[in-house]
Amino acid sequence: MLYLVDTADISRIKRVYDLYPIAGVTTNPTLLAKERADFWETLHSIKKIIGGEAMLHVQAVGTAAAEIVAEAEHLAAKIGGSLYVKIPVTAEGIKAIKLLKNRGIKTTATAVFTPQQALLAAVAGADFVAPYINRLDNICSDGVRVSGEIVRLFEVHGIPARVLAASFKNIEQVHQASLAGCHAVTVSPEIIDMLVQHPLTDASVAQFIRDWEGFYGTGKLTTDV
Repeated sequence: MLYLVDTADISRIKRVYDLYPIAGVTTNPTLLAKERADFWETLHSIKKIIGGEAMLHVQAVGTAAAEIVAEAEHLAAKIGGSLYVKIPVTAEGIKAIKLLKNRGIKTTATAVFTPQQALLAAVAGADFVAPYINRLDNICSDGVRVSGEIVRLFEVHGIPARVLAASFKNIEQVHQASLAGCHAVTVSPEIIDMLVQHPLTDASVAQFIRDWEGFYGTGKLTTDV
């Protein structure tokens, strides 16, 4: 399982990357625009934090295949490293994925809502496909079920593309996506924090500290006794 953080907020990326086993960062036009910062400066700041080996997913905003390909090549030239160009699964997007596969540029098929969208993108050469869990749930569909079907399709047909589940609102969705076999999830910094939070964990730690300090003294560590 790969955990990615879905934000363009530099301070949050720095904090989360310091604490957790994060495989990379995903962004989209909305997240980048929200920061009200220079586009290239933001991307280079992210790369400086996560390093050259971690994944950075950046979306092309063109709608025609030629525009998307031009953006992808420009992004690859300016950012380098483990870059994945996010491309929506439109007809022109599928064409762009196919062209970029031949040019050695990694892609992530995004805005995926059906298993067949994902399969077509993967056959075209996408390295990741990103089904939207919560958005599917919001339209009376089942995001986890759709993601699980994509996983099974890839297994049945021996396709190396991986499922990067996206659009989460709670940790139960993340848990179920993990059980469904998704290879990766991208979540907000808030949800990453929630994955480790539990009141019984907090209570256990507090009890350990009370018992320890009751005998060995307040503020003492094992290095002090």
